[in-house]
Amino acid sequence: MDNFRLCALVTEHDAKRAGAEVVKQVASPLLSGLLYPGMQALDEEYLKVDAQFGGVDQRKIFILAEKYMPQLGYKKRSHLMNPMVPGLTGSKMSASDPDSKIDFLDSAKDVTKKIKKAFCEEGNIEENGILSFVKSVYFPLKTLNGNKATFTCIRPEQYGGNMVYDNYEALEKDFADKVVHPGDLKAGVIAAINELLDPVRKAFEDPEFQKLAELAYPVAKPAEKVNPKKDKKEKKKAERAAALAAKAAAAAENGEEAPAAAAPAASEEQKEEAK
Repeated sequence: MDNFRLCALVTEHDAKRAGAEVVKQVASPLLSGLLYPGMQALDEEYLKVDAQFGGVDQRKIFILAEKYMPQLGYKKRSHLMNPMVPGLTGSKMSASDPDSKIDFLDSAKDVTKKIKKAFCEEGNIEENGILSFVKSVYFPLKTLNGNKATFTCIRPEQYGGNMVYDNYEALEKDFADKVVHPGDLKAGVIAAINELLDPVRKAFEDPEFQKLAELAYPVAKPAEKVNPKKDKKEKKKAERAAALAAKAAAAAENGEEAPAAAAPAASEEQKEEAK
């Protein structure tokens, strides 16, 4: 009902503008794309949240929520945004592309595989998901408690050994100047990500968390394989049974004895067993 109420308030212009950065823009948009921003706004009330968190690409949806939720009689929520970082493949990070992102529950093996495959051209600091991780995730997290953060590029001793940085700017400059090799940067990022994820993995060993994940993300059961021959046999069997039932009903109506049911033909396997 609230969705209908919201539709009576929001203009087509506002709905299209709110979804401009998250809904594919076409000349003749689908109605679903116009309804999406409003339904996300209503989630705030129906999920009973105090704040909504998202990337900066969500800001126009947040503006829509702040404008219209009070008009429905609901309180205005807080909205938190974080920078959009490039995906590991060099383009925008995508939930539908597992190789473009690191999941909280990725194993150390998965992290290594994804980072090794990631786009990280030597000297290129644009659209570099590996560098962006160090800048937007690693350093901010490590300095949350006022600690001094350091990041280590893991380099073989034969090439001079590890390189340690206490700020992102110095790392970026050295990478741009090709002082830091992509392989050394990736090795450091693999170690850094696993350091951050190890406590999460440990906590997830709790059966309660695993049960929660199963309920939140149920695994779809594979569709049963269709056997045309079996279906055809079952259909004929049902037709014979229906015909026999009709004959029995007609016989009963006329006071006659019901016809006996014919024994089903033996299969080839049954014939072999009989031999």
